[in-house]
Amino acid sequence: MATRASNRPYHIVIFGASGFTGQFVVEEVSRVADGENSRGQELRWAVAGRNKKKLEETLTRAADRLGMPQLRIDIILADVDDAPSLADMCKKASVVLDCVGPYRFFGEPVVKACVENGAHFVDISGEPHFLELMHLKYDKQAADNGVYVVGSSGFDSIPADIGVLFTRNSIKGTLTSVESFLSFKSGTEGTTIHDGTWQSAIHGAADQGNLKSFRRKLALKPLPVVGKKLKRRGAVFYSNEVQQYAFPFLGSDASVVKRTQRYLHENLRETPVS
Repeated sequence: MATRASNRPYHIVIFGASGFTGQFVVEEVSRVADGENSRGQELRWAVAGRNKKKLEETLTRAADRLGMPQLRIDIILADVDDAPSLADMCKKASVVLDCVGPYRFFGEPVVKACVENGAHFVDISGEPHFLELMHLKYDKQAADNGVYVVGSSGFDSIPADIGVLFTRNSIKGTLTSVESFLSFKSGTEGTTIHDGTWQSAIHGAADQGNLKSFRRKLALKPLPVVGKKLKRRGAVFYSNEVQQYAFPFLGSDASVVKRTQRYLHENLRETPVS
C-alpha cells in the first residue's frame, strides 16, 4: 500500500458512501480490507458524505451483508456545495472514490479538490461531456501535482477500453477497428434503471449539441485511419453480426476508447484503433 501519499490518514475515502452505488463500493472495500488485514497489510479507509446517520446505517448494513462485526470505520462529513469540507476530505486521502452523480452536476468540485490537495480521483462516470471537460480543465494541473484523475472506472467504460487493448494485444497483425455489441435480459423483477443513471442519460442526450460544439472548439488533429474505416450506423439498424436490431450506445465508451487511442498514438506512437 505504499503510495506518494501513504503518510495520509486513509488510503481510500469513499465519497457518497450512503448512495446507491456507494453502498456497493463500501461492501467491496470492506471485503478487500478484511483480506488485506488477514495478510498483515492494513488498508486504511473511511466513508464520506453529507449525512452522518445514513453513513452509519450504510456501515451497519455492509457488515450485516458480509457477516462481519460492526465496521469501526471513520466518517468524514463533506458536501459538494462546501469547498472547505471537500478540501479537508482530500487532504486526508490517498485516493478518493467519488460515487456522487450525475457527475455533470456534482463531479467537478470533487475533481478540483482532489487535484488541488494531492489526492487521486476515481469515478464511474458515463458522461462524455464531463469526462472530456475535466481532462481539458485539469490535465496539466493534475500532472504538475502528480495526481491521477481516472474517470469511467465501471461498466462505463472498462469493458470497452480494456477490451480493445486486450484484443489488440492478443491477435497477430494490426488491429485497425473494433465494433462491439451489448445486449441484456430482464430478471425476474423486470427491467429497471437507477434514477442517477436515468438522469445522466437524459441530460447527456439533451446535451449532444453542446458536446459537439465543445469538441469543435478543441480542434484536435484527426487520428490517422488505418485500414478500412467502419461505416457509421444509423439511429436504429439491423446487425448481421448479432442478428438483432440495435442502436448506437449512448454512454461514454466511444469517447473513452478514442481518448485512450489518441494518447497511445501521440505519446507512444502506436497505431490507433478506430
